[in-house]
Amino acid sequence: MQLTPELLLHGYRSGIFPMAEHRADTELFWVDPRRRGILPMTGFRISRSLARRLRRDDYQITLNADFAGVIDACADRPETWINAEIRRLFLELHHRGQAHSLEVWMDGALAGGVYGLELGGAFCGESMFSRRRDGSKLALAWLMDLLRRAGFTLFDTQFLTDHLASLGGIEIPRASYHAQLALALRQAPRLAETPLAASGQELVQRMTQTS
Repeated sequence: MQLTPELLLHGYRSGIFPMAEHRADTELFWVDPRRRGILPMTGFRISRSLARRLRRDDYQITLNADFAGVIDACADRPETWINAEIRRLFLELHHRGQAHSLEVWMDGALAGGVYGLELGGAFCGESMFSRRRDGSKLALAWLMDLLRRAGFTLFDTQFLTDHLASLGGIEIPRASYHAQLALALRQAPRLAETPLAASGQELVQRMTQTS
């Protein structure tokens, strides 16, 4: 049976998510980690070097301007769990307004980005990429600022990597994640009505005051 967007959403609402073994694999399997990675909404860590990079404003940020480009860039690596089926499902969810991408542009080209799924007050971050230095860090900082102001309460990263840990990511037990997800699903954030930060300087000032 082919996985539908509705079944995919049901899985995420239940706290599980699909993966493929590799790009060419036609099968998906569901994952429910014993320890779940999250980015606390008030715990994003902006180092001095990242703050300087954010303030430079030699880049442009867009939301949902090139979802296909972001997911394809995330899958463009030697090993990936993003197969054709996941790509198809998330493109459909994006067309429905439930999956989102944030793009970082430098010199007119995609330099970094992140994409994920909106579920009530939860944002399920799927993957991110960098083609230029700090591309994914810039994307995550801008996305976190946007989500916080829009009223999201949970940023799911699925797993915790060293990269995410350096930005404030933590692991929580499965039961704690499911409890936070249940609360977030009852909320109605205002992503569509919330503008991106006006500048990197504004973002840094706001994030460092509330972290």
